[in-house]
Amino acid sequence: MMSNKTKILSPIPGVFYRKPAPDKDVYVNEGDEVNAGDIIGLVEVMKSFYEVKAETDGIIEEFFAENDQMIEAGQEIAVLVEK
Repeated sequence: MMSNKTKILSPIPGVFYRKPAPDKDVYVNEGDEVNAGDIIGLVEVMKSFYEVKAETDGIIEEFFAENDQMIEAGQEIAVLVEK
């Protein structure tokens, strides 16, 4: 049985953060299970933070954006393997 993979894309251009704050742990690691609506990161633009959420239940297979990396709108942040 093939698992569906879902690309998680950035809604806006800005700086991607995998952590809620510099002294905190990352929201999720590769291999972690997530549920629809779970926050996997933040995109910051002009001091406003936008939550990037998983759209479906699954496992984070891979991140393509690093913490503190500039990203474009529509850029692939991570891949989720649906359960």
